[in-house]
Amino acid sequence: MPAKSNHLKSLADLKQVQRSLAERRAQEAAEAAAQAVATKKHLADQDLFSRAIGATQPLRRKASVPLAPEPPAPIPVQQQLDDQRVLRESLSDEFDVSTLLDADDAMSFRRPGIGTDVTRRLRAGDWTIQRQLDLHGLRTDEARDALGAFVRNAHKQGVRCVRVVHGKGLGSPGRQPVLKVKAQRWLIQKKEVLAFVSAKPAEGGAGALVVLLAPARR
Repeated sequence: MPAKSNHLKSLADLKQVQRSLAERRAQEAAEAAAQAVATKKHLADQDLFSRAIGATQPLRRKASVPLAPEPPAPIPVQQQLDDQRVLRESLSDEFDVSTLLDADDAMSFRRPGIGTDVTRRLRAGDWTIQRQLDLHGLRTDEARDALGAFVRNAHKQGVRCVRVVHGKGLGSPGRQPVLKVKAQRWLIQKKEVLAFVSAKPAEGGAGALVVLLAPARR
């Protein structure tokens, strides 16, 4: 009897194993079938979307290089201050011009080495007046800075002949032409100035100077 009982137990275990294997195969088959249905649905959805939008092409990207914005140009504040300082230091109000002016019928100046024909031609109007500076209404320091900058810029730009209006001094205390004398001093100290003469009566007369500048260096 014990041998028969052991045999039946072995048969029962085998059937249990067989049932477990069958259940596992059924589960795997069901999962595979579900996966197949899901894949088929996904492919069908993709095909439907492709037919709906039609043929497509990938966008072409343009080659580009990121550029950093250029920084703003620095303001040359120090250079401006230096220029103003040089102007003030180079033009003295105490400069003695008495030995440099030609005391003819109309006061004139010509730098050493410049012939008298230059002032004669300048007075005759052989050079066309290209620019003019009017110093009326300016204080002495303002007039000095304005005249220095005017002469310097005109010379840099190749201008040869300019007129400087300083007035006749009729409104000054004692009716003395203070600005006229100072303008002559300042002009004589500017190396760009070759000569100057009093303007013609129709162009300001004793209240203005016609100034000849040296040619600009190229």
